[in-house]
Amino acid sequence: MHEMAIVDSLFQIINAKVKEHQIKKVLKVKLKVGEMTVVEPMTLTACFKVYAQNTVAEGAELIIERVPLQGKCRECAHVFRVYNFNFQCPQCESRAVDIVAGRELYIENLEIEK
Repeated sequence: MHEMAIVDSLFQIINAKVKEHQIKKVLKVKLKVGEMTVVEPMTLTACFKVYAQNTVAEGAELIIERVPLQGKCRECAHVFRVYNFNFQCPQCESRAVDIVAGRELYIENLEIEK
């Protein structure tokens, strides 16, 4: 369960921001989570609630925005949605594909009370 490690890192960032900006309460945390991270949203949310207990983030809403996996063909430059990790361009059938979206894992924003 790597969600626990992710939430631990998330709270290191949140705690640094709380100190830096003298935040009294974190109301919402919005995450961008790419499909390739293989993060389970329900598990991540449960871990977040546990970590948030007795902190300024207790009761905060965790919003997870999933980012679909997309590839870009190096041959024809076609950008396409990747399904079932099939990295073959649907336009020219090349397998020379770069991942252009779907690896994201970061805090997009925090809604806070000062």
